[in-house]
Amino acid sequence: MNTTTVSETLEAAGQHSNRPAASADIGTLLDEGPFTRMQKVVVLLAALSIVLDGFDGQLIGFAIPMMIAEWGISREAFAPAVAAGLIGMGIGSACAGLFADRFGRRMAVIASVFVFGAATCAIGLAPDALTVALLRFVAGLGIGGALPSATTMTAEFTPARRRTLAVTATIVCVPLGGMLAGFFASHILPLYGWRTLFFAGGALPLVLGFLLLATLPESPRFLARRPQRWGELGRLLGRMQRPMPEGARYTDSLEQAREKRAGFRALFDLGYGRDTVAVWVAFFMCLTAVYSAFSWLPTMLQAEGLSLAVAGSGLTAYNLGGVIGALVCAVAMTRWGSYWPLLLCCLGGAASAFAMQVLDANQHASLLIFGFGVHGLFVNAVQSTLYALCAFIYPTGVRATGTASALAFGRLGAILSAFAGASVITLGGAHGYLTLLGTVMVAAMVALMLVRRHIPRRAPGLS
Repeated sequence: MNTTTVSETLEAAGQHSNRPAASADIGTLLDEGPFTRMQKVVVLLAALSIVLDGFDGQLIGFAIPMMIAEWGISREAFAPAVAAGLIGMGIGSACAGLFADRFGRRMAVIASVFVFGAATCAIGLAPDALTVALLRFVAGLGIGGALPSATTMTAEFTPARRRTLAVTATIVCVPLGGMLAGFFASHILPLYGWRTLFFAGGALPLVLGFLLLATLPESPRFLARRPQRWGELGRLLGRMQRPMPEGARYTDSLEQAREKRAGFRALFDLGYGRDTVAVWVAFFMCLTAVYSAFSWLPTMLQAEGLSLAVAGSGLTAYNLGGVIGALVCAVAMTRWGSYWPLLLCCLGGAASAFAMQVLDANQHASLLIFGFGVHGLFVNAVQSTLYALCAFIYPTGVRATGTASALAFGRLGAILSAFAGASVITLGGAHGYLTLLGTVMVAAMVALMLVRRHIPRRAPGLS
């Protein structure tokens, strides 16, 4: 669509006072228009918030062995501290979606970044595991809230043809942040200890929070639904190279045709129920696998006799594989749709976990680290692109709520991993741990087979 022609037509219509105010469909302007520099900056800012989300979220995994040693407690005794953070993430995910749909995506992202930054800083002062649990719960509220808000912001600033890749590139920043946390921890922990790790890890998002306050705009689709803010929307569209005349009226016909009721109940109306339940189960299983790695992988490898430095490299390799896998899967989904890429990645995640069971950690340490990189590639490919699937399934009015509810349900799997990971490592060692990782990925594959509204494959000839 030629947006310049649309703009000129609207301006001509607005010159005649005896005619009704010009109107424009925001969905058409955004979905079929150019992907401008200003839009790319917004996506970058959303991505930076997720980089630090993943960074702060995974610091605990690197610090756990040192914290357990300092306080002389068992893995099982520290599990509640891990679970508290994950419970906070679940609550944060659910509340942030409702907040973002009602009050805007911008403040949901900014508030989340400030919350997890301040709480992470405070963990550096914690005198015991109970205090860590309380502060991880608060940090989890922000960490959980940032993900659905930032992905919704990305989806609503990106043209339809680029949306899957843009959303996935944003979510892939979680393992990217974890990978940076691994490099950061490998230098900070031996020299300065775990407290400095949290001081520095919390300061970075606080700086970003002030940058977002100064530069991050509100979502145009959110503004289009609030006539009192149409002036702000008109100025924003001008910055996005879609100039509109003064007093233009805005509709979102495609999205409004898809939705009849906003809020949580809409996720089960109009045939959405099956997809909602299937996506929730997929999130649950994937996040069980992901957080079993984020929280316990270094601890498991250390329990198998590897040094702390080598054990930490296992999680770094997992995250590095995740960055690669998520981007490759996103490109594949853009071309071939979401069904087969997601199923094949689930299968790869399960197969790689079961295959590692034949490796001895002491004799094949390097091969085991590589195996976790491959496993992370497949698992994070699924987890990261599930957000793009949610953005496709749900319309604007419930998109943040739909994404946030799936993530909140998935956080129950993450909470399960806090206790299951510690127990499985103690009772079954590496073999039991890998069985857990493989089994949940098989279950995720079954759930995704049941989704009806998969992203379709791209029609030939489209760029």
